[in-house]
Amino acid sequence: MDVMPLLLLVAGSAAVAAAARRTPVPAPLLLVAVGLLISYVPGVPGYTLDPHIVLPLVLPPLLYTAATDSSYLDLRAQLRPVALLSVGYVLFATFAVGWAAYLIVPELPLTAALVLGAVVAPPDAVAATAVARRVGLPSKITTILQGESLVNDATAITAYRVALAAAVGEGATWAGGIGEFLLAAVGGVGFGLALMVPLHWLRTHLKEVLLQNTLSLLIPFVAYATAEQVHASGVLAVVTVALYLGHRAWEVDFATRLQEEAVWKMVAFVLESAVFALIGLQLPVILKGLGEYEGWHAALYAIAIFLVVVVSRFVWVYPATFLPRLLSARIREREDNPTWKGPFVIAWAGMRGVVSLAIAFSIPLTMKSGEPFPGRNLILFLTFTTVIGTLVLQGLTLPPLVRLLKLPGRDQQTETLAEANAQAQASRIAEQRLDELLSDERNTLPGPLADRLRSVLERRRNAVWERLGQVNPLTGDSVDDTYRRLSREVIGVERSVFVRLRDARYIDDEMLRTLLRRLDLEEAAAYREAM
Repeated sequence: MDVMPLLLLVAGSAAVAAAARRTPVPAPLLLVAVGLLISYVPGVPGYTLDPHIVLPLVLPPLLYTAATDSSYLDLRAQLRPVALLSVGYVLFATFAVGWAAYLIVPELPLTAALVLGAVVAPPDAVAATAVARRVGLPSKITTILQGESLVNDATAITAYRVALAAAVGEGATWAGGIGEFLLAAVGGVGFGLALMVPLHWLRTHLKEVLLQNTLSLLIPFVAYATAEQVHASGVLAVVTVALYLGHRAWEVDFATRLQEEAVWKMVAFVLESAVFALIGLQLPVILKGLGEYEGWHAALYAIAIFLVVVVSRFVWVYPATFLPRLLSARIREREDNPTWKGPFVIAWAGMRGVVSLAIAFSIPLTMKSGEPFPGRNLILFLTFTTVIGTLVLQGLTLPPLVRLLKLPGRDQQTETLAEANAQAQASRIAEQRLDELLSDERNTLPGPLADRLRSVLERRRNAVWERLGQVNPLTGDSVDDTYRRLSREVIGVERSVFVRLRDARYIDDEMLRTLLRRLDLEEAAAYREAM
């Protein structure tokens, strides 16, 4: 097996993603664009997106890291809009796009057109999260988009299976389709509920940090694979487990949390970068098999389907936002009246991604009768153009759109004040407990060490309040910026002294690593206090 193409993909996509941070262009868009250009460079290996790799091996960890970073409480508060988008909209888009494709493309059977509808229906979790982070959307809109993207893949994959069964001649019925949907949804959530408690128990009882993080890396694959074995939704199983573990992460050992955060950030960065690069690299593969649909007809079909995808989201989002308020007095009492701006951003933020392409590539070549699957190559092409179109057009225009609409962003002053109050309460109670402990003769400490414990609590309490203060008139730095800079300077001096002592053979490398790790932890603590 030649691993060089894989190494080139990972290294190249990581380099492009890193370069994107120095440009105003979101990393997903730059990766797709570079992938499109590189795909026709002579000597570049051919990359075919394999659904047997993407769905069971790439999708679970991306869903897991997105779900653990999400807030279970915020998602529960936005349950209605999330459910209406992740289930209702996906089913609506499946039928809207499918019916439009049936009317637009000659000789395309309705069942095959519905397969296309299910394929392009779900906005992508990776694309939505990546762009939302870059744009800085209001927290409520970000929560809705993230919640939708966590669950909608399960709806789309189930709808795809039902439509595909009808298309290939396996006699799918409405009752069978509803039954399969319920099995996938209930089974997926059920598997997640059954797994989350024992997995959390393991995480809190394993004493070795490396074992805990190994378990963390295995969890999304275990949840996905066990659910899929009985045709339940692996996506829902992963999301259910991840939301629970993320909500209870405070019960895990601090060393595990520090290492786990670093590991998953690296995994998410590599996978997200490779996934978007792969999207662009599919162009030669898609065009090679287009066959009879080449030319202007294919371009017109692509534009038409893209417009239906975009318009259908607006058609669904506005009624789903305002109709519940008109029908329910309880909703009107409990929730603020939304403006037209928030739904507009939610409707425009429906970027498609690698999941749609992976599902499209899983369409079989032949039907049950042995005849070729009708329009398979065209479905692949239309999926590709829809993914590229939404990523480029909506992804590029979303930041200026948010600025143009002047949506209220996160209130940094209010959030910092809440953080300061929370830290003050925690520090006050911790100081009381410290006084109780020090009053016990069994906990007697020398005065300087006891004062150091108190000073640490005081520094943590004051650090957040200082962030609300004035900036330095000479440098323009805030107090926390200055504190962080001075901490790094002092720690840097200590670090250089330790290295010089190692080079002089006064200490050995093992002792140097111990001392450097201690400084690293202190520098990390100083950085976090200033954040």
